[in-house]
Amino acid sequence: MTDIAKLGEFGLIDHLTNNLESKNQSTKYGVGDDCAVLHYPDSRVLITTDMLMEGIHFDLTYIDLQHLGYKSAMVNISDIFAMNGTPRQMTVSIALSKRFTVEDMDAFYSGLRMACDKWGIDIVGGDTTSSLTGLAISITCIGEAAESDIVYRNGAKETDLICVSGDLGAAYMGLQLLEREKTVYYQMLREHQQKQKATSAEGGVAAPMPEFQPDFAGKEYLLQRQLKPEARGDIIARLHEANIRPTAMMDISDGLSSELLHICQQSHCGCRVFEKNIPIDYQTAVMAEELNMNVTTCAMNGGEDYELLFTVPIGDYEKIQDLDDIHLIGHITRPELGSMLVTRDDNEFEIRAQGWNPLKK
Repeated sequence: MTDIAKLGEFGLIDHLTNNLESKNQSTKYGVGDDCAVLHYPDSRVLITTDMLMEGIHFDLTYIDLQHLGYKSAMVNISDIFAMNGTPRQMTVSIALSKRFTVEDMDAFYSGLRMACDKWGIDIVGGDTTSSLTGLAISITCIGEAAESDIVYRNGAKETDLICVSGDLGAAYMGLQLLEREKTVYYQMLREHQQKQKATSAEGGVAAPMPEFQPDFAGKEYLLQRQLKPEARGDIIARLHEANIRPTAMMDISDGLSSELLHICQQSHCGCRVFEKNIPIDYQTAVMAEELNMNVTTCAMNGGEDYELLFTVPIGDYEKIQDLDDIHLIGHITRPELGSMLVTRDDNEFEIRAQGWNPLKK
């Protein structure tokens, strides 16, 4: 393993970026100077930034650095798609402690570049620095869209249809699965250490710790959804092809309940969402039952699905019905009717934002 100190800050940057090639005409100059140079003569520029902190947003106990790089890129790419835009460039800044090696950063950049290559994105700059508390990642993604194509959160109108892509709750169930197996592993480790201590006190030689085998069989989809999320640019392309322009849209990062309320608050409207229409994968339902959790609660509040939540005019009903992997879950109402979840037995409950809140104690 190569100590990062041997390369230094600029040596590490050169090592990670020396063979980057630009894919977009808007990228005039990328890594190698004080600033990247971009050119967008005929479109609006979209910019989104996310910061990911070790111990808050990710746990290196169960996500490797290649998957972390991929996920870090995808969560930013997803924001550009959520504005109905096209991602073009990305900057990547990393603060890392001395426990990381050059090979670790190679793995991180490998995942990052896989995500960028999938959507034709140029990595055009960033920064590296040291950290005393672990790994911190800050990524900015830059995209473009014609002014008439940009979709905000504030455009939903009464009678609009509410749609989501994919299925919900799987990423949260994947996290619960990983946390459960992590707990089992640390319990096994503690018991082994206690046995070692007792054996040593008696003058004996402790047996090695048994190999830990996490119980992931039949739950691979849940792990994929948590560790390797996909930005839904394919859905954006499908909507374009069907000549459907959403009236409001955002990606589901903090949970369906939170995102619904964002759209309702900014569009000054209410909504009715039907529990029976919320798309849930079979593995998600099985895992929720195994953990004695309400699967609808998981789908509404879990977060990290990175699916698209959007509204369309009621006149697009037949077009939406013909599109794969898009689900009609409700409709927009007058604001005085509130934001409500209609259960399978036709009871109504007010939707509350119970999704991910990084600042909550």
